[in-house]
Amino acid sequence: MKAKKPENEKGGNAGSRKPLEGIRIIDMSRLAPGPYCTMLLADLGAEVIVVGGGRAGNPISTFSRGKHFIKLDLKAPAGRAALQRLCRTADVFVESFRPGVSARLGAGYDTLKEINPSLIYCSLTGYGQEGELAQEAGHDLSYLALTGVLGAIGPQDGPPSAPLNLLADFAAGSFIAALGIVTALFDRTRTGQGQYIDAAMIDGCLSLMAMHWPVWKTPILPDRGDGLLAGGAPYYRCYRCADGKYISVGALETQFFTNLWSTMMGTAVPDHMDIRVWPDIRNAFERTFAQKSRDEWTQLFAGKDACVMPVLAPEEVWAHPHIAQRHANTSPANVPVIPRFGNMSLQPPKTDITDRSDEILSAAGLTPEQISLASPETERNRIPSRTWPPKMTFSK
Repeated sequence: MKAKKPENEKGGNAGSRKPLEGIRIIDMSRLAPGPYCTMLLADLGAEVIVVGGGRAGNPISTFSRGKHFIKLDLKAPAGRAALQRLCRTADVFVESFRPGVSARLGAGYDTLKEINPSLIYCSLTGYGQEGELAQEAGHDLSYLALTGVLGAIGPQDGPPSAPLNLLADFAAGSFIAALGIVTALFDRTRTGQGQYIDAAMIDGCLSLMAMHWPVWKTPILPDRGDGLLAGGAPYYRCYRCADGKYISVGALETQFFTNLWSTMMGTAVPDHMDIRVWPDIRNAFERTFAQKSRDEWTQLFAGKDACVMPVLAPEEVWAHPHIAQRHANTSPANVPVIPRFGNMSLQPPKTDITDRSDEILSAAGLTPEQISLASPETERNRIPSRTWPPKMTFSK
């Protein structure tokens, strides 16, 4: 791998470095999946240079930590030349435009691989690089809908419901793209060559369903909101407590269900795998959980190995003793660096979205005149782009 020795590396102490130090990433992705992907890599030490300007809009601040920001006018020859100059020294290039857009901006894979044959090029899109939907607009919900994920989650008596935009955008998009990038970097250590990664969120969704495709329309997962893992089993769902809060029960295995039933009921343990008794078990749990508060049940089941946990609201999470102990220096606005590596203590890097165009482009060998020609002339007439959080109007 042609990783560069980081300037701040002093000696060979593994605790003084991060796993991806020396890897340079040029990030032209937009919205959420691409920026989250590159944040994960920046957290692990990669140098991420975000190329904005034009219709790029403001970056999502929570995905901006550890990154460097520049602006280029990629509609101008000088801007495209500056980008290509940066890519000569890059290890990875990430973009999330619709197919063909990057090529029109002088940053297509065929162009950049001629400049830098060892470059890893990742295109992160919803529908992939080819097919009848390749040019269609979409969001997380669209990709879940198309791949059957949305049709398998949610209550039986209501419409399908998406778990925020966690599945397609981040699990099927950001994480799969990051896996592709680090895999390609490893492969490059053997071949010396870069390669192209077509990371489509629909592909990630299809893969995430690997355990569920074979059991769809079987007793394990007969329909949306039904079955062992979808809310049908009375021992794998949530229950309302006396205070209106909820407790989660995940006692799938016999030993866990036995501990659950014995702690709550004190009567003979039923055969929880007999679907015929599920209604009786559900009714018993609903009545019993409604007799105590969520936190009382949490305390009662502590250490019981029954897979019972409180359903915490987002504002409660960071005060939970286990979360607070494991992630002492993090917060809702500064999530943990993941994953952990042995005894390394990887702290979230700082966020600084200052425009560093002059500094970075100068270090790449551009003259002040070239930098001026490559920069956007003005943002007065810039078309507003989609940013987060969006501006919303609330009625009084």
